Amino acid sequence: MHSFNLVLLAGGLLVFISLLAGVLSSRLGLPFLLVFLLAGMFVGVDGPVGVPFDNARLSAWVGNAALAVILLEGGISTRMQTVRSGLKPALLLATVGVLLTAALVGAVAMHVMHVDWRHGLLLGAIVGSTDAAAVFSVLRQTGLRLSDKVSATLELESGLNDPVAVFLVLALIASIQRDAGLLDALWLLARQVGFGAAFGLAGAWGVARLLRRLPLTVEHGGVLSLIIVSAGMAVFAAAGLVEGSGFLGIYLFGVRVRDGAEQAAHAASSALDGFAWAAQAMLFLLLGLLVSPHDMLQTAGATLAVAGTLMFIARPLAVWLCLLPLRFGLRPSLFIGWVGLRGAVPIVLALFPMMDKVEGSYRFFNVAFAVVLASLLLQGTTLGWVAKLLRVVEPPQAPPAEHRAVQGRLTIDAELPLADVLAFFQLPLPEHSGTSLGDWLTDNLARDLVEGDGIDWHGAHFRVLSLRDGKVDRVGLALAPKAP
Repeated sequence: MHSFNLVLLAGGLLVFISLLAGVLSSRLGLPFLLVFLLAGMFVGVDGPVGVPFDNARLSAWVGNAALAVILLEGGISTRMQTVRSGLKPALLLATVGVLLTAALVGAVAMHVMHVDWRHGLLLGAIVGSTDAAAVFSVLRQTGLRLSDKVSATLELESGLNDPVAVFLVLALIASIQRDAGLLDALWLLARQVGFGAAFGLAGAWGVARLLRRLPLTVEHGGVLSLIIVSAGMAVFAAAGLVEGSGFLGIYLFGVRVRDGAEQAAHAASSALDGFAWAAQAMLFLLLGLLVSPHDMLQTAGATLAVAGTLMFIARPLAVWLCLLPLRFGLRPSLFIGWVGLRGAVPIVLALFPMMDKVEGSYRFFNVAFAVVLASLLLQGTTLGWVAKLLRVVEPPQAPPAEHRAVQGRLTIDAELPLADVLAFFQLPLPEHSGTSLGDWLTDNLARDLVEGDGIDWHGAHFRVLSLRDGKVDRVGLALAPKAP
């Protein structure tokens, strides 16, 4: 027990200090998740603590489980309205966009790392997808208020492109190790998409029906979140057992559970957010512990070439080509291209060829890790500045002029039940009135909230006065004068 207590003490202090450092670093404009990576490197073999750790298989297991939880929370947070408004551009970016990005990065990797086309394309596939945790952590941190179309596209793309990247990595590993051909790759794609979607949608249908019938209310959010997480992980594992995409399955599971059992999903959302943050913290700390910075220095030139190509050429060009037929406009396309943040996904994908003992795969891990660091440092810290430069930030909605100016005197707790608030002010109830006032505002605004956002409802204007941990905390109310 003495050794156990020492390990528990060290782990608890490391996470605690990392969280505090993350909160302080966010005031300086640094991405929160970057702190966990640096903390892992601080403890790792080249850091002052010097803990040796090289278990790629354990890291991949933990990484896959953590990414599953993160994607589940992302799916539960996605409204069907968001899916409808952003599905077409998100699908193009998650498929064609990832392929174009991987091809362009792979071509550069062939020349700077002196590898054949399959190894170059493998590295391109590893770093080709954006990371949901990194994208929305930074977007919430900066408090940007984006248009529905741009916000929905970024949200869906970051959830849908992971399965595509996983398929590409697995197909290329099979091609390198077993000389698999095009037909093998197509069969793998069919299994990944077919089984992943089937398990995700079928599991969501059953769980949503169950949640609607269970005698659980908003006060049972913890139990509801455990039911959703355990069922989601079962879907993830079941899809993986038949060689389907567990990532696609659990993301679709989350989206459909939210749509089929909205009140239960709302009640569980706070606990699910905590699970996702715990998964991110554990994942980034472990991956930081696994890397050896002195090995990264040996590939510094190749890393800079790959990272530069990815951020300044491949991602922006792929986004522009994918969104051009949809008439997105140049400024939104440039912004979406710059928000191609890389996070834990490329590092976890880089572990796959290491486990399969692909020749030179450890160099890929070092390059992927360095690309993630460069992306978080450069793109993550300049996101707000680029958004303002490209003028894609929407101004806060002001209440109509005919409203009485009572916002400064009338403040409402966002946790109050929506039905009670609307009944008190004699306002009609929406179709789904079992949520809290804050959840209702979040759903109707369908974007990352900032202070000043608001909506009109039958002569009343509800306005976000303050946020706490990214969620609505206080709401102001303005009432239009009643007709004489």
